[in-house]
Amino acid sequence: MGAAGQGLSDDEVRGIREALSAGRKPKVVFTAAAGQVAGQLGQVVELTDPTVSDEFVVVRFGRDELPFSPADVAVAPRGAGRRPVEPKVEPASGEPAVVEPEFVLDRVPQPRWEEPKVEVVEAKVEVVEAKPPARRAAKVVKPKGPAGLTVTLAYAEGEWTVAAQQGGKVLAKPYVLKPAEALRMVALVDVPGVHEAVEQILSAERSEAEQQAVKLRAELAEIEARLAELREAS
Repeated sequence: MGAAGQGLSDDEVRGIREALSAGRKPKVVFTAAAGQVAGQLGQVVELTDPTVSDEFVVVRFGRDELPFSPADVAVAPRGAGRRPVEPKVEPASGEPAVVEPEFVLDRVPQPRWEEPKVEVVEAKVEVVEAKPPARRAAKVVKPKGPAGLTVTLAYAEGEWTVAAQQGGKVLAKPYVLKPAEALRMVALVDVPGVHEAVEQILSAERSEAEQQAVKLRAELAEIEARLAELREAS
């Protein structure tokens, strides 16, 4: 059984896991590593995956079920949490016993026959405001890092554009790139599918540009021939 200041050992964690599988909820005591609740008792209700988080021991404390690490709790000693039995004080001989009111919640007194008598008993009921269970001290929050940066390279309607944004702030609005510049940027991304898509786009643009060049050359030849005829006529 681990000491209250040492936390749970690997063997004790395995024992708790077996107890949970059998339907029991082992009692534990919080160690000094748990902060303000040190020395208080709780019940283990679940063991989560230790590979996901170091705080995989879920402990029921009051009305809360909070995760703790094995270093925050230790196996409670036997008998912990039981109310001590108060010794019954017998009245001294010759002194009358003082009758005090008794509040019974878990049993119903059986009626019995007694001689009628009138007795005035003053019962004082003290209302104690229940304090909420102490919560575990909040851990230090790590400072938030800078917002993520997004650079977008896009192709639409025969033009390549690039834009940049950090979080909700626009650093660069989309502006036009040359195809060669876009191809160099894509070459930095080691994804074969992206390279193939860019090559297909450039090949289609190259083919269309060549067709337009052939058409323009033919039109230019016709214009030059017409111009030569006009010069001869003059």
